[in-house]
Amino acid sequence: MASNHDKAAKRIAKKLSGKYDRGQGPDINTSAQATEVETATTVQDGLRQLQGFQKPVYIAGADAEATRKALEATSGTTVGVRNQNGKIVKWSTRKRR
Repeated sequence: MASNHDKAAKRIAKKLSGKYDRGQGPDINTSAQATEVETATTVQDGLRQLQGFQKPVYIAGADAEATRKALEATSGTTVGVRNQNGKIVKWSTRKRR
């Protein structure tokens, strides 16, 4: 049975026309943005994984609680937040370089 993380990552990858990659780096990496899908307990890990990217970056919550925690953790940062369906709830202010 697939976890909430895997289900959300696959759903968001499809929405972004990207590919879900469980390996190192962001879960979904397109030419325009990077998205890391996290659970409520791993949001801080996601922030670390997105450091150094020169394009808009997002933490996507695997469920409603994870999305809420991601909003708290990204307050005052350039990192955006998506919900488990891929909808942006906080825009990334990081610019492409």
